Amino acid sequence: MAESDVAFPMEQSKELKRKKRMKCLAYVAAFVIFQTAIILVFALTVMRIKNPKFRIRSVLVDDLTFNNSSPSFNMKFIAQVTVKNTNFGHYKFENSTVTFAYKGSQVGEALVTKARARARSTKKMNVTMDLNSNGVANDSDLGSDLNSGFLTLTSQSILNGKVHLMKVIKKKKSVEMNCTMIVNLAQKLVRDIKCG
Repeated sequence: MAESDVAFPMEQSKELKRKKRMKCLAYVAAFVIFQTAIILVFALTVMRIKNPKFRIRSVLVDDLTFNNSSPSFNMKFIAQVTVKNTNFGHYKFENSTVTFAYKGSQVGEALVTKARARARSTKKMNVTMDLNSNGVANDSDLGSDLNSGFLTLTSQSILNGKVHLMKVIKKKKSVEMNCTMIVNLAQKLVRDIKCG
């Protein structure tokens, strides 16, 4: 009788220890699953590097002269260009050139100097450019566009740079800008700026 009384508490003690081990193992497994989920969410949101957006926001016509009889124009623009960085790290970009064209013929260009767009912010820069019709072919529709009072221009540029995440991860990103705009010659203003 004494043996069975001693065996029963030992079995109960072994069963209790086994339950404690299983409980501890369940907590460790839950913690590992929770940490994996946190790392996965972090990797899919914060560490995902997106392309910044490079746009012309507004254009101020500083000077404008045009001639209908011998179709030509000279303009001076002050344009606000923006680099919108939606990443969690800053975007450092190199010097770039914004080229303006009239129906495929280059009419001017502007320099965008190298800078840095902070994380999740928009970098605004003003660039000044002189545009003229010297490079436009004589057989173009320039005369009829000048007579209508509206001139459609396009602008293009590529901005090369790197997104820096946590000062450790660096990823090269290039951003293209393609914009169209209409210059109202009579009112000396630029409207309908569309960038894609």
